[in-house]
Amino acid sequence: MRAPRRVWLRCGWVLCALLVVGCNNNPYSNDDDGRKVLYKSYREAPRTLDPAVAYTTGAHAITGEVYETLLEYHYLERPYVLIPGLAAGLPEVTDVGTEWRLYRFELRQGVLYQADPCFALDGGTRDTREVVAADFAFELMRLADPGVNSPVAEPLGNIRGFAEFSQRLIDLREADEEFAELPVREQYAAAGPIEGVGVRGPYGLEIEVARAYPQILYWFAMPFTAPVPWEAVVYYDGEEGRPRFADHPVGTGPYRMVEYEKHSRMILEANPNWYGAMYPEWKAPGAVYPDSGGPGDYAAGRLDEAVVGQPLPFIERIEFRREKESIPYFNKFLQGYYDAAGIVKESFDKVIHEGALSEDMRGMGISLEKSVEPSVFYIGFNMDDDVVGNAGGDSSRKLRQAMSLTIDSEEYTRLFSNGRGVPAQSPLPPGLFGYDADYQNPYRQVDLARARELLVEAGYPGGIDSATGEPLRLTFDTSDTSAQGRLRFEFFTRAWRKLGIDVAIEATNYNQFQEKVRNGAYQIFMWGWFADYPDPENFLFLLWSEMARSKSGGPNTANFSNPRFDELYLSMKGRPNDSDRRAEIEEMRSILEFERPWVELTHSEAYSLFHGWLAHVKPFGMSFSMTKYRDLDPELRARQRALWNQPILWPLYVLVAVGVVVIVPGIVTFMRERQ
Repeated sequence: MRAPRRVWLRCGWVLCALLVVGCNNNPYSNDDDGRKVLYKSYREAPRTLDPAVAYTTGAHAITGEVYETLLEYHYLERPYVLIPGLAAGLPEVTDVGTEWRLYRFELRQGVLYQADPCFALDGGTRDTREVVAADFAFELMRLADPGVNSPVAEPLGNIRGFAEFSQRLIDLREADEEFAELPVREQYAAAGPIEGVGVRGPYGLEIEVARAYPQILYWFAMPFTAPVPWEAVVYYDGEEGRPRFADHPVGTGPYRMVEYEKHSRMILEANPNWYGAMYPEWKAPGAVYPDSGGPGDYAAGRLDEAVVGQPLPFIERIEFRREKESIPYFNKFLQGYYDAAGIVKESFDKVIHEGALSEDMRGMGISLEKSVEPSVFYIGFNMDDDVVGNAGGDSSRKLRQAMSLTIDSEEYTRLFSNGRGVPAQSPLPPGLFGYDADYQNPYRQVDLARARELLVEAGYPGGIDSATGEPLRLTFDTSDTSAQGRLRFEFFTRAWRKLGIDVAIEATNYNQFQEKVRNGAYQIFMWGWFADYPDPENFLFLLWSEMARSKSGGPNTANFSNPRFDELYLSMKGRPNDSDRRAEIEEMRSILEFERPWVELTHSEAYSLFHGWLAHVKPFGMSFSMTKYRDLDPELRARQRALWNQPILWPLYVLVAVGVVVIVPGIVTFMRERQ
């Protein structure tokens, strides 16, 4: 008779234990307690992690940690400064004739790839090998390979022989189907080398580039040009249970991927093969915490003597969890389950008061970092269109000028970005050479009276076409079909309605929108651009005629073409940052001011929140991963989490009481019947 009683008692205790455990809302493993694990989120998994192709912020959050580059950026210095990465120093630069410039890099010796099964392709047992100059040449061939379809093939085309190698590869594949089936390494060997890429022994790399393109150095600091082992490209082919290379990065960076579940989580761990971990005695610039910084870094505690010169990385693991919705993600940040966050629009007024953190946020030890991002958002006109474009001549130009004079960027930012953003006067954002904080674009100041005068001069008094007597009707194309998106675009159409101009919003899905852009079937659109690198060329090329969408499929979606602008652009992009370059930029700016292919809106401003246990934080602005410089205090995080996530026990007490009233009599009855 005692055995059933013991069973019932055990069941009761198990039930109570499960209820207590159920009160714990920690989404992470207890094994991570006390470890320096950084928790981040993502909404959608990157389409690819192949560094030759990946070109999104989400992808660079992974590839920037896993892959190392020849050069990288100083973490704290502003304006941005390049420092050596896998290169032992900055390159030696020599002019070759009047057209070409030679960059000589010497690689660090002894740098290894992360451990990976692909390195046993030759039948051996090794799980890594040394990085050599040929690996950089191999990746540059991949960038030139039309089959890879790299989005940066155009700027890398400034390397001597880059385009010619690409064409040879096409010709060989078309001429021989069997050739096209060979491993890419063999194909490249047959088609190569690229004339301007020289491998000088294991550690010498020479790259010959057009003199008019000094911006090439910035590309050597981006994952696109990181060394890639040919073994990984061959081995990870999606066959026999192996993932594809696009889902399995193999690099030399401070972290390596150890788990990749696209629809739930991605995990990176410190790479023991990273040169900074293997050779701390080198004190390499990108492997130790910096000893200098920008204005305000000392005051902000980012140059504490206790951390300067210390080997990196401080954080041992990065875990990305998928969060489909922004509000649950932000709530988890407030509970301490994410270490950093942006600010969701719905919570902005509770978090920010008069541009500073609210008292509640400060009381939680949360800090706010503001940074104007190297970006520009704008409304563009399709200059190939008969009504708003070049074909209309002076009439269309005055129409664009009038429409520009009606848009209030400050009010737009206040309504749709909680005031986060700097009104744009030109394509160049703050922090870049050529930006002038005192410049005021006369067509970016709201002036309805002048706008109405210009509309009359354009032949559209009150929005009526004087030639036909019919109302002027235009279309505003967008790929945002959401209700919030419609409100955003109605802000602009209401402004133009004050002039009598009727602009219809044409919202379609992204693919349909792209199809309309490809076909030139659009008049007005809204676009944005974030810098690939901190140089004015990276913004002004958006209006270079060679980049016109209708001509080359490039990012000049306005299809703007102006011979003098093109002439100035080609001269400006090859110059150093001197007075001549500034003068050319100012003339280009005046052309855009008058022609109005864009209505410049804002340079975005990031508001980032960080918990007090995260140290050495400085927003970088561009899409570069800087996790290796950050540190965190897991003990402080654990204490704060416990404080903010007290278990709610009253439901347990109610359930126990119900159990006493309902379950215990049943047990007693059961026992009596058994007796």
